[in-house]
Amino acid sequence: MSNFKPTFLKPSENTVSYLDRNENSLTETTNFVYNKYLSQSIQTQRQRLPIFNNRNHILYLLEKYQTLVLVGETGCGKSTQIPQYIVEAEWPDQVGICQPRRVAALSLASRVAEETGTVMQGDTVGYAVRFDACVNKPKIKYMTEGILIREMMTDPLLKSYSVIMLDEVHERTLYTDILMGLMKKILKKRRELRLIVASATLDAQELQTFFNLNQTSEKKNDSAVIMSVHGRQHPVDIHYVKDPVPCYVQAVVDTVLKINESKERGDILAFLTGQEEVDRAVRLINEHAVLIEESNKKNKMLVVPMYGSLSNHDQLKVFRHPPEGHRKVVIATNVAETSVTIPGIVFVIDCGFVKLKWFNNETHTDSLIVVPVSKASADQRAGRSGRMRPGKAYRLYTEEEAQKLANTTPPEMIRSNLTYVVLQLKALGIRNILKFQFPSPPPAKNLKSALEILFALGAIDINGDLTQPLGYNMAEFPLDPLYSKLLLNSGQFGCSEEILTIVSMLQVETVFAKPTTGNGMIKARVQKRLFEVAEGDLIMYLNVYAGFMNSNMERGFCQKNFINYRAMKRVVEIRARLQRMIANYDVPLVSCSGYAEPILKCIVSGLFPNAAYLHYSGVYKTIRGDVELHVHPDSVLYTIPQPQWVVFCEVLHTTKLFMKDLTVIKSDWLLELAPHFYHKTVDRDV
Repeated sequence: MSNFKPTFLKPSENTVSYLDRNENSLTETTNFVYNKYLSQSIQTQRQRLPIFNNRNHILYLLEKYQTLVLVGETGCGKSTQIPQYIVEAEWPDQVGICQPRRVAALSLASRVAEETGTVMQGDTVGYAVRFDACVNKPKIKYMTEGILIREMMTDPLLKSYSVIMLDEVHERTLYTDILMGLMKKILKKRRELRLIVASATLDAQELQTFFNLNQTSEKKNDSAVIMSVHGRQHPVDIHYVKDPVPCYVQAVVDTVLKINESKERGDILAFLTGQEEVDRAVRLINEHAVLIEESNKKNKMLVVPMYGSLSNHDQLKVFRHPPEGHRKVVIATNVAETSVTIPGIVFVIDCGFVKLKWFNNETHTDSLIVVPVSKASADQRAGRSGRMRPGKAYRLYTEEEAQKLANTTPPEMIRSNLTYVVLQLKALGIRNILKFQFPSPPPAKNLKSALEILFALGAIDINGDLTQPLGYNMAEFPLDPLYSKLLLNSGQFGCSEEILTIVSMLQVETVFAKPTTGNGMIKARVQKRLFEVAEGDLIMYLNVYAGFMNSNMERGFCQKNFINYRAMKRVVEIRARLQRMIANYDVPLVSCSGYAEPILKCIVSGLFPNAAYLHYSGVYKTIRGDVELHVHPDSVLYTIPQPQWVVFCEVLHTTKLFMKDLTVIKSDWLLELAPHFYHKTVDRDV
């Protein structure tokens, strides 16, 4: 930890140098204008951040170079302070900060609003995430990466921005790589625009080369520069298990209880792979927390979940201080791995696994695969415990296994379905996708598969151009193209009300709660049968949503039927926003009044690439690719005589390839609704 002693610069002291808008001249200007409404305590906090000592250097480099590759260690303050420095230096237009995850954008916007003494979504600080965007034009705008890509459709050169900051670039999400490729093109056109590429751990030299627009041998002519900032990271003790654990979810619960029994103070953050595991762990720990409350012991716990599909309100609960006498226990997916600083965390529990999407060319779908974390991710997780004071990280795997982990997680660009990516790039005017400069070029097979699917959906024509109006309309939806096609088709089939509900339900990981006790599991299964129908999971979701709305969205209905109340509230929010969107495309809001066939046909019109048939061997196989698939145990169709033809929404790869969210269809519908994708043949013996 560095021994720096920051000195606060008063507004009256003209000691800060910053470059004039003329790139070749350096002028002395007045110091930053600090917000007079800032409390002294917040000002002191800002000065204590390591980034404070580098404030002048950052602004100098931003004036001299077009791209700043900033390697800022965890806790240095780069995500919250740099945008404020730019605004205080009176740059003319907006500062846009892109985050890989919604919860990071929301929490950072809230923090900066507090520091500037303004309201969130005001004129100073705002945020924009999927289905929730600010209507005004704030000076500092936190957003998800997908939002910035959508803004490029209406403002291709981002003329409303002076500076764009791509944060947490080391995660290398799909959108991160797209944005880096697009920003390189924009920087060539707008020489006055500045780009900050920031991360705690990244290959800075590689990115500096990628963004250097002046490819000369002289470094003084480079348009990109690298800067490092040391973080405020306290020491973290790493603990490994002696022997491998049989179930990491149960091991997380046991470790939480063991830490809670100790006299050491501090909150706990535990990492699991998905919403289902998080909810299971939360229920188990809450059972123990209730017993502790009843026995009037001192070591009480407040248990809160954290994952991407939670509502904004529920996600922000993790940042609140626990009640007096309680220890906060946060059970999270990898959304809490970077960007987000949860106050009070001293102990971190790392399950050692992460759920990643991996594209399967044969099934044309992303398979969700649970894989070991990388060394970089493990270090990031451990670092969450050293933000406030010395911490401890408990890794639920042996030290020998830790040495075998991969150094970094493969970029999402090379392991994901590129259908949505290609659609967005086409909408932005990129005609030749193969020549587009990606930081990590995707496999040619993945690009070919994406173009085939988009052509089959009618989004692009034989020349690879977007169709009018379908292709352009599909590109404007923040959804998988298969689902946007469903929504735009729903009016023709007379079932837009039902399709709105189904697509909204598919945007959350699961709506059913899973008890862990034997008796609870039986009761949950019995209650779930009240909603099940022979047509499959998607029609069952209609029954779940109808029951929830008929109960006036009561929590009691969810508890009685073992339904996730938070997930259902999120579904209602998403549905309302999607309904407003389809109204812009003249899709009539109509219902088929309980008649299932129009809904099933509409589902086939969008999900036809994900069709499978029951092979005589007793397993399902994809029609194209002949890949062996199985019905997921959570599906309605798992316990009934299996139908001959189905379509699925996703594939989960654990012990086998499991189809999730199934719908029963007729084979004739595939020929009727997708004759360009399927045709009937007769096999004859030679």
